[in-house]
Amino acid sequence: MSNEQKNRITVEIYGHHYTMIGTESKSHMRRVARLVDERMNEIKQLNPVLDLNKIAVLTAVNAVNDCVKLKEENELLKEELMKLKD
Repeated sequence: MSNEQKNRITVEIYGHHYTMIGTESKSHMRRVARLVDERMNEIKQLNPVLDLNKIAVLTAVNAVNDCVKLKEENELLKEELMKLKD
């Protein structure tokens, strides 16, 4: 079991309150919640007829897409670094 200190905060995302628990700093967790809230509101502005579930799914799809792109970019950079080391 991990001995890391867990932080607990309550955040508001898209008008709903959630309790977040994690080992990251409270400021980090607040930033994540703020970014999710912003992304959900952006999607709602672009697609006013969408319900909460669809907004949430599209937000998740966009976030995972960003994560996959960053992982791919990271791998390419690692490969380039290894070539430069050789």
